[in-house]
Amino acid sequence: MNKVQYLLIFLALWLLQPLQAQRKNSAYQAYIKEYADLAVEQMQRHKIPASITLAQGLLESGAGRSSLARKSNNHFGIKCHSDWSGKKTYHDDDAPRECFRVYSSVKDSYDDHSQFLKRGARYAFLFELKITDYKGWARGLKKAGYATDPSYANRLITIIEDYELYKYDTNGMSKREARKWEKELKKKPWLANPHQVYIANGLAYVVARDGDTFQLLGGEFGISWKKLPQYNDLHRDYTLEEGDIIYLKKKNKKADKTYKTYVVRDGDSMHSISQKFGIQLKNLYKMNRKDGEYVPEIGDELRLR
Repeated sequence: MNKVQYLLIFLALWLLQPLQAQRKNSAYQAYIKEYADLAVEQMQRHKIPASITLAQGLLESGAGRSSLARKSNNHFGIKCHSDWSGKKTYHDDDAPRECFRVYSSVKDSYDDHSQFLKRGARYAFLFELKITDYKGWARGLKKAGYATDPSYANRLITIIEDYELYKYDTNGMSKREARKWEKELKKKPWLANPHQVYIANGLAYVVARDGDTFQLLGGEFGISWKKLPQYNDLHRDYTLEEGDIIYLKKKNKKADKTYKTYVVRDGDSMHSISQKFGIQLKNLYKMNRKDGEYVPEIGDELRLR
């Protein structure tokens, strides 16, 4: 990794706030309430996850508030292409005055979105995925070139998880499939909403959510749950809190070479600093010639390597 990548990782660690704690966008909630049934209908007819359809609609139309959505009922940013014979409108996008499709209703836009994906040979591989694999669909849409935004897949996944849109995907299953999925979820509840994995100091970590336990995280990642407290300098009986950084393997003895020292800020503890930089707690004490009684104060400068 280069210095810029490490800086981004550090900033993410420092600024990270649990997304679920943020206030949900009322416009997004209104859009979901209005069009969820339509997305489920499309899923049942065409086997496209309702979560994906809703997330794309939200993102591409600005929750139905974009000019293209309001004036042309185009909720998915679909351009004209050579096979389009309907009405057209022109907007600046990747290039000036690009041609976009105009629909007589939002339902027509949803219908055409489904047909657009089903007719497109480059999207064919997506229909081999499970209806509940919203991450596979999101990444596949980006890979197939649906959008030029490099963060398109992550943005879709974030919307789906923030607003729990994955819950609508089970409506596309047969009763037998739904029962099987429900049984699987009881054994592996993380399947409905897997954790995003991040990297810091060359180590994989996740951010704990409300209700997480070491046992659940261990099951999700195939790690003995008893090792997770050890990796993170925590007691086995520690209750995970929303926003906790949890490493999936043993932390390093020192920070990446980009970070040599750190100035203590309000709210810091030796443990929180060790988590921010992926350093074993005992090594952080040792590097700074401190014992377990030491409590860092604002302004203290600590060595990280």
